[in-house]
Amino acid sequence: MIRFIDEYRDRFSIEFICETLNTHRVGGFITSRGYRQSKARGMSARSLRDAALVAHIAEVHEENFGVYGIRKMWHTLRREGIDIGREQTARLMRLAGVRGKGKGKSPITTRKPKGPDLRPDLVNRKFNAPAPARLWVADITYVRTRKGFVYTAFVTDVFSRRIVGWALSDSMRTEALPLQALNQAIVSAKETTGLIHHSDHGSQYVSIVYNERLAEYGIAASTGTVGDSYDNALAENVNGSYKNELIHRRSWDSVVDVEIATFEWVNWWNEVRLHQSLGYRTPAEVESEFWETNPAQEIMEIKANERVKLFVCGARFIGICRSGRGRPRPFG
Repeated sequence: MIRFIDEYRDRFSIEFICETLNTHRVGGFITSRGYRQSKARGMSARSLRDAALVAHIAEVHEENFGVYGIRKMWHTLRREGIDIGREQTARLMRLAGVRGKGKGKSPITTRKPKGPDLRPDLVNRKFNAPAPARLWVADITYVRTRKGFVYTAFVTDVFSRRIVGWALSDSMRTEALPLQALNQAIVSAKETTGLIHHSDHGSQYVSIVYNERLAEYGIAASTGTVGDSYDNALAENVNGSYKNELIHRRSWDSVVDVEIATFEWVNWWNEVRLHQSLGYRTPAEVESEFWETNPAQEIMEIKANERVKLFVCGARFIGICRSGRGRPRPFG
């Protein structure tokens, strides 16, 4: 209420404000004398700390694309060594005038393939993995610019939520866009044998060229039900976060603008952004912790056990696509 009096004291006398509040507010209010004594004492230690935290919270919010809500802000402050409660974080965020940004809806960017999609569903909506480079999900989304549409393809590692590959193009009528993202993901992986690649039924992911590349690196192709976004929910979630946290915050002039901003956002997503599904850790931290506690040799041995089965699955798929025979059954 001190702040309320400060705001209106130039328009009304302090005595008038205090008398009015005492009359109309249940429980009464401070007197004009009490107000002056409070101002003479200056700010309390708590008020000084709150003022410093409000400024810091505003800075943290801006540094994280203006999307952090109470929970992520609270975890960020605690990671910095600041002793603060969740309710206090919420109060100070209100004082700072910042708030979180909810997820937006993901657009539909799937172009139906001309032929049948013969890939099995090797995931069955179980979007979890025991290690990095065991399960990738892929999808495409679009960005509206003043010069037309720009399309962005992502490949995401399910274990760490790291975006391991991405690419942009001003046309979706080509196999090159998702293939560029896939190539980037393959280069960044320690090992790909035994890995599953899951996507929707878009024509780009059904193409022979794309699936030959998967088979070349021992990666098994997988897809869900036609028209069911839940069968590729994690990839849809990445698209939604991308649109909500970056794309919808401003207008875009060209593909170059989008590409530069996407590069910065992907780096933030992988290295800085706290993910609730990861226990409010970053993808980089999750992967680093995994490799510290799991020697690479052990991972190679685990994957070697699946080498024959999944490589045969990929080769079998290519053979069926070329021959036009029926849909293969999932390996079990």
